Amino acid sequence: MTSTSKTDHVLTDHAGSGQMQDWVQVDVRTSIDAGELLGVLNDPAVTGAWQEGEQMHLYWPGHCCGPDTWQGLKQALVQLGQVDPEQAITINRLPNEDWNAQWSRLVEPIRIGRVIIRPSWKDVPLQTGDIELVIDPKQAFGTGHHATTHLLIEWLQHCVTPTDRVLDVGTGSGVLAMVALRLGAETAVGEDVDPVAIDCARDYAQTNGFDGQLTLVVRDAQAARAQDWFNPTLVLANLDRQTLLLAADSVCAYASGGARLLLSGLLVDQRAEIEAAYAARGVYVKAVREREGWLALEATGMESCEGGLCS
Repeated sequence: MTSTSKTDHVLTDHAGSGQMQDWVQVDVRTSIDAGELLGVLNDPAVTGAWQEGEQMHLYWPGHCCGPDTWQGLKQALVQLGQVDPEQAITINRLPNEDWNAQWSRLVEPIRIGRVIIRPSWKDVPLQTGDIELVIDPKQAFGTGHHATTHLLIEWLQHCVTPTDRVLDVGTGSGVLAMVALRLGAETAVGEDVDPVAIDCARDYAQTNGFDGQLTLVVRDAQAARAQDWFNPTLVLANLDRQTLLLAADSVCAYASGGARLLLSGLLVDQRAEIEAAYAARGVYVKAVREREGWLALEATGMESCEGGLCS
């Protein structure tokens, strides 16, 4: 997923050189989603984020942060409704160490229904009907551990059909598009505004044997589509509240053309705002799933109300 998406983010060397450097870890006690905070913060120096319940961990290269960084972080938290951000923030300088390797040692395989997502160094016994993806942590979202990714992978197992053409908006690592293909979708396109995420997704696609089925492109979710652009039957948008709102025109255009939408990246109290914004464009929520305070919504355009819906 993109930097404004749900946060299964992995910290790597910012310059890509493999050299070690000091890092600053900022711990924030907050219920705000890390992806939404990164979108509001809009700081190109922030290299990664990880969220555990109401504890958020943000990382900066040591040479790229200072008083202006912390002031910007506080302002972003206030903008998103954080009370007393000064008391919520703890700043720690980390020793010179390969944090990506440290994180990798902690990654465990995950089972979601019959979908197994695992790092390459950990084998998992497969049962009849299981499907498997090998995803090694890199500088991209989407290892499957966040509740919103879990929700959509769970839902996809009940709604993908052999004729589906899947568009994964804000694809990140490409995991949702790859799951849809493993479940039998005809073809899939994953798009993301972040070229680093697309590079990672292409590596994952090659590792998992999707070279011919999965197209991965750098594209802004808000961008208008050309008439000859991919015509999906199922659109996945695991983003965040702000991006779902900004991309509403583009995403709803697919629903108006008959595509089913699976939207996620929302907290429970954000549902009404998203539902109203999409309804104003003729797209209506038909089903809802919840996990750990996060939501996934299925929506269709007015003319699709009698069509085949996910359940």
